[in-house]
Parts: sequence; C-alpha cells; structure tokens
Amino acid sequence: QVQLLESGGGLVQAGGSLRLSCGVSGRTVSSYSMGWFRQASGKERDFVASIASSGATIYNADSVKGRFTMSRDNALNTVYLQMDSLRPEDTATYYCAVGRTSTASGSSKNYDYWGQGTQVTVSS
Repeated sequence: QVQLLESGGGLVQAGGSLRLSCGVSGRTVSSYSMGWFRQASGKERDFVASIASSGATIYNADSVKGRFTMSRDNALNTVYLQMDSLRPEDTATYYCAVGRTSTASGSSKNYDYWGQGTQVTVSS
C-alpha cells in the first residue's frame, strides 16, 4: 500500500518561508516523477511544481516560479517544496503526489497516489 505523508505546513507571515516535506512508503519513487498541488478553499486543485526522476523540475510559472523550489532525496524517498516570499494568495492545502511515469507533469491526471495534504496559511 502506497502512502504519502506531507508535513511542514503552518501559519506564516507574508514574506516568510516554509519547507514542506512529503515522505512516501510502499513504493520506491526514484523512478517516478513527483508533484505538488494546492487547493484553496472553494477553488479547484492547482498545479504547483513537479520533479522528474532525473531531477528536472517544472513549475506553475504564473504563481510560484522564482519563489518555490522543489527537490527530491531518493535515498529518503522524500520530496520537498521550499517556499519563499510567501504571499496571502499562497494560502491553501498542499498535496504531494506520485507520478505514473518518470516525466514531470502539471496535470493531476498523471498522478496515481496522493497524500492527505498539509495546510499553509499566509497572513498579511
């Protein structure tokens, strides 16, 4: 059984930083892409970032590029999302997911397994 556990969310002031972690059990993810998505209250789930098995990354350029950095540690079966210069509009529940292939993707349809999410709240 594949399980994902996100951590690192919390309350932070605008301009601050948080680092989210996502540990995976039940599957070795080194050969798969991983993704971060977020869902604000009353809105649809949006793509944030994805990392290929090679380590190449893609980001939602409109909202987070230049402020967020995704990385992976295959030895720990864990991915991270470093979030800097946070804004109130970054407030959401953040989810990580395991991809179906090794290629990074911004589409939720290309992910098989999802975590329960971690709440990030940015105050103004």
